[in-house]
Amino acid sequence: MTELNRLRWRARRGMLELDILLLDFLEQQYPVLPSSQQIAFGALLELGDSELWDMIQTGQSAAQPEQAKIIEWLRTGKQKNESTD
Repeated sequence: MTELNRLRWRARRGMLELDILLLDFLEQQYPVLPSSQQIAFGALLELGDSELWDMIQTGQSAAQPEQAKIIEWLRTGKQKNESTD
């Protein structure tokens, strides 16, 4: 099983909304991310559904700046501009 397939499996959640957001991100953005953000995405997948959903819905900051960029994309459908960090 490839890493992308493992992540796809981990992105499948009990909450349909999260499934859609995470799988869209995985297909559209993950392949072009720098390795630091790919690692951050994997770490976000370790969070529980409710914790991750709350971060997305409220815009709550993630623990790491790399994770915050991913949360921003999940909230808005686009990655946060590097110049606004």
